[in-house]
Amino acid sequence: MPFRLVSDDQQFRKWQWIEARVEKANNDHRPESFRLFVDTIQCDAEPLRAGKEGWPRRMQLLSQLKVFDDFAAVQAARIADGTSLALLRPSRIVGLDITPTKNADWTDDEKLKLLQLQSQGNLFDGDDESKQIRLLEKLPFDFHYRYECMVDGQAVSYRHKIVDWEAGALFRNLRRKFGPAGWEAHFREKYERELPARDLLLLLGTIHRFPEQWLAVSVICPPRPQPDDQHQDKLF
Repeated sequence: MPFRLVSDDQQFRKWQWIEARVEKANNDHRPESFRLFVDTIQCDAEPLRAGKEGWPRRMQLLSQLKVFDDFAAVQAARIADGTSLALLRPSRIVGLDITPTKNADWTDDEKLKLLQLQSQGNLFDGDDESKQIRLLEKLPFDFHYRYECMVDGQAVSYRHKIVDWEAGALFRNLRRKFGPAGWEAHFREKYERELPARDLLLLLGTIHRFPEQWLAVSVICPPRPQPDDQHQDKLF
């Protein structure tokens, strides 16, 4: 869904409830895949708050998803029952790889897909300027988490690409503020130290055309329970 092209009053934030008309995607057999009609979006006034009271509510809603402690078990669930969206709790974040993208600009196939997305479903109002197709800026870097899962007392290493929208937004904000030479240290501070210090979860999702490949769709980081926390009981 081309979020940045949705009208201002229909744009929503993370952890915000929306209502919209959807239909099951007829060309995508993943169980979670639906077509969303963006012109029908209605947003709640405010997103679910964070903080000591808000995080338990957020995590209670996510408790409908099983939390895996090993990526191999995620793959096994995909093979067994078609799972294509999964929460994974790594035992340790080892590091963050930042590498230049293979293609600095969109490929022809990517451009075609963007144009198709941006022209679907009444995204534009009646004036000519808003009907112009605008290609989104492509991130010049790829971000990968290296992490470990404990399996039978042994650490097993994995690596997955982070495609969380928030990572891209953070990159752009830091690059504007600190310039091409200064953004990386601040980005690493966030993703290598600040987020792993919390109870980090990776929301993994498969690629439609390559179902055996998984991406880190979102990085979810509630605070770690404290010994005297009233909500210290596990929500999963």
